[in-house]
Amino acid sequence: MTSGPRSSLHLVTRSDLDKFSRARILVLGDVMLDHFIWGSVRRISPEAPVPIVEVTKETYYPGGAANVARNVAPFSPHVMLMGRVGADMQADRLKSLLHDEGVDCNQLLVSKSIPTISKARVIARQQQVVRVDRERIVKLSAEEVEEVEKRMHQLAPHLDAIIIEDYGKGLITNELVDAVSRVSRETKLMVTVDPSPHNPIRWHGVDLVKPNRLEAFAAAGIEDDHSPTPPAENPSLLRVGEVLLEKWDTPRVLITLGEQGMMLFQRGQSPHHIPTRAREVFDVSGAGDTAIALLTLALASGMTPEQAADVSNHASGIVVGKLGTACLTPDELLASYEEC
Repeated sequence: MTSGPRSSLHLVTRSDLDKFSRARILVLGDVMLDHFIWGSVRRISPEAPVPIVEVTKETYYPGGAANVARNVAPFSPHVMLMGRVGADMQADRLKSLLHDEGVDCNQLLVSKSIPTISKARVIARQQQVVRVDRERIVKLSAEEVEEVEKRMHQLAPHLDAIIIEDYGKGLITNELVDAVSRVSRETKLMVTVDPSPHNPIRWHGVDLVKPNRLEAFAAAGIEDDHSPTPPAENPSLLRVGEVLLEKWDTPRVLITLGEQGMMLFQRGQSPHHIPTRAREVFDVSGAGDTAIALLTLALASGMTPEQAADVSNHASGIVVGKLGTACLTPDELLASYEEC
């Protein structure tokens, strides 16, 4: 069990970024539209004991799997998004935002019966007053799974990796994962997964699953004592890694540990700890999306799992130092390695 000396780590260079730019990635998962309504509160409503928010601005961002694709886009122009949206204005806005970011949205499934998932947050005095969700959690039909598998067969020759991003909103089912596994086996495509704790999926046939600490302990059925023990010496965490490798029948599990960094578990190898790179944490929103995006880019570009996990860790350390659902740039990633 080792974290490895810092001097042995691969430092990301412009040459690595050139390889990232050639990686062809498909993000498959629950797509959403994040809507922020900003304003101020000066009085309470005479109609009910609630604040009146006077709106000063509104902002929109891609959310869920769409945010993962948005995180890939600054590094590679070859990123596609496959998910399900409604035939509505929210979908139009989401597609427009993604188009501006350089994400190919041509593979989105359009449903006439369910809305595009959207989350509107009303924020006043830097505090969230209320969140309004529009969503109907409906599992993919057999016909939709068949359509996804058909499209993936067509796309496979033009891909290097698939990211499955599960937010537990109905798109990711065991049947869909089976279909993805069939395609990936036939075409030797790499598949990485960011799982949802609310969606028990058989992740067989994928190359790596990246849960956070809470998700990992829950999936393993082990209680987390939140011990301050270093990760490489924490028996509960080490047991979780072993359990998940067997339960998910996958060669690799990467557990993100917040301020304790990440722990990479691989079959037949000692666990590998990567210390956190974050200096200051302002907002953890979207950090998991950044982590899976950069991890997969690095793996698809030929890096080892240890090197790719380190890249993912650097990237996450950058975005948690920003406010809101943020992305990072290639130059920011390079700069973080120059500071090592």
